[in-house]
Amino acid sequence: MELIANNNVKNMVLSHLEVTNSTSSSFIEANTEIVSLEHLKEKCTIPVFAKDNETTISHFQFINETLELIKSQFPNTNPKIPDIRVSHVVKGRVPTAIGKPAKELLEHEKTIYYERCAFVIEIPEFKKVINGNELSLCVGGVRAYNQENLYSKKSLEKFKMFVGFQNKVCTNLCVSSDGFTNEIRIGSILDLNQNINNLLSNYNKDSHLKAMQTMSNYSLTENQFASLVGKTRMFQHLDKVEQQGKFLINLNDSQINNVVKDYYNCLNFKRSEDGSINMWNLYNLFTEANKSSYIDSNFERNVNCYAFVNHLVESIKNDAICWYLHN
Repeated sequence: MELIANNNVKNMVLSHLEVTNSTSSSFIEANTEIVSLEHLKEKCTIPVFAKDNETTISHFQFINETLELIKSQFPNTNPKIPDIRVSHVVKGRVPTAIGKPAKELLEHEKTIYYERCAFVIEIPEFKKVINGNELSLCVGGVRAYNQENLYSKKSLEKFKMFVGFQNKVCTNLCVSSDGFTNEIRIGSILDLNQNINNLLSNYNKDSHLKAMQTMSNYSLTENQFASLVGKTRMFQHLDKVEQQGKFLINLNDSQINNVVKDYYNCLNFKRSEDGSINMWNLYNLFTEANKSSYIDSNFERNVNCYAFVNHLVESIKNDAICWYLHN
């Protein structure tokens, strides 16, 4: 595989009430590094499709095009600098450094690109407060070269995009199914605009906020939480027939362990004195645990957490039997 060098707002503003201060954590934490947009533009090479030497769409192009589109769609806003996380660095060297021991390579002789990249762009003018937590509208995306066949000829390339909210207390992302697209396939950067426009137009911001606000009105008892934890671990060992009709949650055992730990210890979302926990706090325990997911599966799991908690809320609201909550 070859590499080449990479050269009406007022009506949308939401209510702003008492706000809890933000921490400095990241929206994703698993095996990632923080980089700047300038670093991706100036310091990284770009993979090409090996059989025809056609270039791929670079991480820089993807993020920069999204940023420019946000500025054009919301002209009276001031989007923040993209928050970018990368992982799985692929190292190389310039031709003149062939045969040179790695420890002797000079900086200008090294090349890199990142197999996976995720980013979030916050639009701080659009805010809402839920259960004392300030949320800001944000747009983000994921690119993972490992999901492309770079050893073939140029083909449509896969991207993931979302629009949703970020909880400023913990930087947890709140993403609903209508605000997420798992597989944008495009042949050039020019195709990206239409796909992002479609995503923004299909996203129902008010419905999303209403659903999250509703979460704070319902709670689990300590026994129900214990049942939930046990059943999430049991689910993966059920045979396929028994799994049918039961809602799948995609967090792994390690992440469920973190949910339990934070149920007791999280400063912002832990249990009440009587052991109960409201569904908004539970949702944030799930999305916090999801930060340990790799870039290429993080957003899907985030959407799954949202759907799962809403499933629990609907079960409690309608007094319906829920396998996770009842013996």
